[in-house]
Amino acid sequence: MDEIRLKLRAFITDNFLFGRVDEKLSDEDSLIENGVIDSTGVLQLVSFLEDDCGVRVEDDEIVPDNLDSLSRLTAFASRKLNLLERSAMEV
Repeated sequence: MDEIRLKLRAFITDNFLFGRVDEKLSDEDSLIENGVIDSTGVLQLVSFLEDDCGVRVEDDEIVPDNLDSLSRLTAFASRKLNLLERSAMEV
């Protein structure tokens, strides 16, 4: 889970904070309310989750409960990856 969190934090820092590591962004901070991402940024996050993390994001999963903070993103990606892993073991 820490690996996913670190990967997501690096993506957010590089792509939305433009590498400003001094920008204080806690795991619980709202990415939308704090102006870190907008609707286009949400699509970039979804693309990153799918292409770089192997997480399939369904349209109905593109909601703030899953994507609006680093902790929510990490939990969402972890759940999806665990489901994928369990599914692969059952085959």
